[in-house]
Amino acid sequence: MRLLLFIAATATLMGCKDETISGYADADAEWRLVELDGDTFPARATITFPEKGRIAGKAPCNSFSTAQKAPYPWFETGPIASTKMACSDLEAESAFFEALSQMQISEVSGNTLILSSEAGSEMVFTSALP
Repeated sequence: MRLLLFIAATATLMGCKDETISGYADADAEWRLVELDGDTFPARATITFPEKGRIAGKAPCNSFSTAQKAPYPWFETGPIASTKMACSDLEAESAFFEALSQMQISEVSGNTLILSSEAGSEMVFTSALP
């Protein structure tokens, strides 16, 4: 009987594991975009994974959030919700959101996060590890 309870409890706990990138990237880390498709990104943009299946961050002008539903290493955002402030970096912000919505694969290694697409686009982020 104890063995059955142990197996049931273990299965329940395993079902709670976040299989999205949120479960693999440090929840306290803020990842800063440093490179987009091989070029240095010209503005400040960040991404975080604050809780299971959630993505949040700050694009060059606006804060944003979205859902992340695909299991790691796959990456897929839901619709991106953002504030609507204007600034001089709106062109960079558009490029950031466009690229983020096209990413399909994620890789976390130490303080580097790489998001990429099958079409060859790539976003490279770094973080200061806590």
